[in-house]
Amino acid sequence: MAYDYSDLLVKIDSWSQEVQKGGWINQQQALSLVIEPESSAKALFNGHNERPLVVAFMGGTGVGKSSLLNKLSGKAIANTGVERPTSREVTLYHHQKVLLQQLEQLFPLQNIQISQHLDAKNEQVVWIDMPDFDSTEEKNKDIVMQWLPYVDVLIYVVSPERYRDNKAWQLLLAEGASHAWLFVMNQWDRGETSQFEDFKNQLSKAGFANPIIYKTICHDELILEENEVFKLQQSISSLATANTIDQLESRGGQQRNNAIKHQLQNCFQALGAQNSFSVIEQVRVSRWLVTKEQLTQGFEWPVKQLSVVYSKKGSVASQDKVKLWDEWAQSRFNDYLDELILNTDQQGLPSAPLRQALLGYRDKAEKHIQAQTELNCRKALINPGNILQRSLLKIARIAEIILPLTSMGLVGFQVFQGYYDSAVSEQAFLGVDFAVHSALLILISWLLPFFIRKKMQPSLEKAALKGLNIGLNSALSMIDIDIRNIMSDYKLQHQKITESLSELIGVCEQLGSTKKTGGGSEQLERMLVKD
Repeated sequence: MAYDYSDLLVKIDSWSQEVQKGGWINQQQALSLVIEPESSAKALFNGHNERPLVVAFMGGTGVGKSSLLNKLSGKAIANTGVERPTSREVTLYHHQKVLLQQLEQLFPLQNIQISQHLDAKNEQVVWIDMPDFDSTEEKNKDIVMQWLPYVDVLIYVVSPERYRDNKAWQLLLAEGASHAWLFVMNQWDRGETSQFEDFKNQLSKAGFANPIIYKTICHDELILEENEVFKLQQSISSLATANTIDQLESRGGQQRNNAIKHQLQNCFQALGAQNSFSVIEQVRVSRWLVTKEQLTQGFEWPVKQLSVVYSKKGSVASQDKVKLWDEWAQSRFNDYLDELILNTDQQGLPSAPLRQALLGYRDKAEKHIQAQTELNCRKALINPGNILQRSLLKIARIAEIILPLTSMGLVGFQVFQGYYDSAVSEQAFLGVDFAVHSALLILISWLLPFFIRKKMQPSLEKAALKGLNIGLNSALSMIDIDIRNIMSDYKLQHQKITESLSELIGVCEQLGSTKKTGGGSEQLERMLVKD
């Protein structure tokens, strides 16, 4: 089980680093997933199959924690009186048979006062006297927080005058579910029933349905029937069993799993819902139609200007270039991308990964426009006009050669025939009318196809304009496809990240279910905050 828990922590750490690098979670969310390795009282007793119960006294200044420990142990082992508010020591009291082999590795020994005993009835209990939590020494709080993971049972000690101390009370609210608690109203010889009932109501608000509260008096000269020091001692002894200790360890592991699961679920919610992508896609399509219309209208004038330049020179000299994708076009395109990012953020999805992906694309739109318009314009200039025009031009070119040759052949035949007839019959040779008509026939046979060819010649300017518009539409379609692919990749990454996070939550739930135990004794149930 420890291996599974450690493996889970490694996976969570690896996952958080990866998704933070990709911008899916921020630094604060990543820090919330930095979970310390599991710590429990068992770590103090490495090598022991059965370990003692670790019981710690906690409370405010002047409530008599040390006096109570001395009373229970039967000897003065803890400092009392004026030294307590500034003391930074932890007093640890245990049986000589108990070997705290790991203590030196976990805590600085110079801040621990260790006392041993030979009392057989307390052999299975290790007592710890914590520094005053609400003292003037801030370091005392750090010491208490450092020791808390290694404690099985916390005895929360108050006095009739000081049962509402805020600092200790805040710790109770924060750490309540992580421990088993016994409550002591010490110095009861100065207490009243109303104070006891008020304290009990306070604990009820903190989640203890029926808390166990002992009224104790530590002065030997005062022997009252209401003094429950002996009952407290018996209660602790009854808890020092292997079954109870196992239940406390199991509950501690369960609470740690719950805390981890809670942080993972918070992260899962911060990643947003998968169904939000359908709304984002609808916005993307509608906003692109508007942006495309704006760009198309804005390109009309520069496209016409550029078509004139291309039709005159066939290529664009640097000094004559008309820029299609100018600052205005880039600004409209940036507005479109910014709206996508803003809408993603409004849908509760992490916008940083999408912003990073679109950042590298902002300058590519201009390249698409330039490459596609120039390519399609060149293609259009190579074959200007439509198929009908080009077919008629070919026919006119052929007719411009064949018709004059045919006319000249006919005229030549007539000249030869006339010359032959005049030689045989002594008739007059061809006259002026024949010469004029022959010249007119040859001229018309050449002029007619020439005229048709000239009139049917496609306009290079129109061809360039057509090619530029085709290239512009092609480039805009490519831009739309690229943005759609970026959004699809963003959705796919989100799906993979949420699926991996769901797996981690599932592992955490599985580990939590294996740590659950039975209900335990009625006394133990009263010592736990109700979930």
